[in-house]
Amino acid sequence: MTLAAEQPRVAAWLGRLAAIGADPPGITRHAFDDRENAAHALAIEDAERLGLEVTRDAAANLYLTWPGQDRAAPRVMLGSHFDSVRHGGNFDGAAGVLAALAAVSALRAAGFAPRADITIAAFRCEEAVWFGLGLIGSRAALGILPPDALDRRRADTGMTLAEHIARCGGDPSAIAPGRRLLPEGPIRCFLEAHIEQAPSLLEAGLPLAICTGIPGNIRHAAIRIVGEDAHVGLPRRFRRDAALAGAELFAALDALWAAEDAAGRAMALTVGRFHTDTAKHELTVVAGDFTLSLDLRAYDAAHLAALEQRLHGIVSDVAARRGVTIDLGPRNAAPVGPCDATLQRELAEAAARLGIATMPLGSPASHDAANFAAAGIPTGLLLIRNAHGSHNPHEAMDTPDLMAAASVFSEWLRVEA
Repeated sequence: MTLAAEQPRVAAWLGRLAAIGADPPGITRHAFDDRENAAHALAIEDAERLGLEVTRDAAANLYLTWPGQDRAAPRVMLGSHFDSVRHGGNFDGAAGVLAALAAVSALRAAGFAPRADITIAAFRCEEAVWFGLGLIGSRAALGILPPDALDRRRADTGMTLAEHIARCGGDPSAIAPGRRLLPEGPIRCFLEAHIEQAPSLLEAGLPLAICTGIPGNIRHAAIRIVGEDAHVGLPRRFRRDAALAGAELFAALDALWAAEDAAGRAMALTVGRFHTDTAKHELTVVAGDFTLSLDLRAYDAAHLAALEQRLHGIVSDVAARRGVTIDLGPRNAAPVGPCDATLQRELAEAAARLGIATMPLGSPASHDAANFAAAGIPTGLLLIRNAHGSHNPHEAMDTPDLMAAASVFSEWLRVEA
């Protein structure tokens, strides 16, 4: 089933989303705030057009349900998120919700009646930039939100996560480890579509990939290196230079990545923050204080654990050699999310029936789907071709590629749901 009739409506949807998030030079849809709320309101408008049931959970996640003939049967869930990074692009996350809505719209127009409930989710706060913790909405829904998460403060407002959830109509007192907030009943599987955050599909000339797995990650948002402020003329042997220690740490981690690449062990690391103390750094002062962040990720849990052990070894070596202390600070982690082999095959077969060419591909990024996979719920992920990467204003997904993803979901639901 192709979705040509849905494309103009989806294109208009994307235009309205861009207007909501407009923040030159890019798009900003703040988590747990007016812009994310406005995107949810657009989804509710579409759900009401389609006659879907609209519910929210205690974390203010949104669920749009097409009732099935057997409401006790395990439901199929699809979805993604609407929040963005600051000055990002229009498609990260939003494409997944739109693909699911377009698939359901086409099936309803064709007179299809699902055997079980089909629920589209719009999860809150997938991006880690807001509270220093990613995948917050899906973590809360699955009962795996860290106990300290509700006390975290949003980077721009200074308000706690609990306060923001309450402002969006949620109930933070009902959120607790081990307490699921998802719609009642068993879940057969979770499906997500997301723009690819690398140029692999662009390079291959293909619109879609069937994701084979989602990397887990370990994050330290505020690594602090403390040495000693000193005069610029101090000889090298006397220095405890925190900035050079930061540079050496970064270089050692990059060398680790190069060695893992050469050995064929897929991983990635990112140092997104890297700076001296702006309150006291000067041209003629040896920096005694330095801050950086680290995101370390891999596709296998044992490999990720081994990399973390190597990280601690590198930190100890650099600290001893430079005469500084290195405090890694709070640690956050997301689990490895293997994609279900049966769903990979079924999604590939659905695409083939439609004449849509795909390839198997690991995701370079974390997604809400990883939490479902880690929770033991069979999970499938479609990656959509996207030029210029993600988390920047230049995301360049073409609407026909999004419609290809929606068509694959529609075809899979037609056969399997």
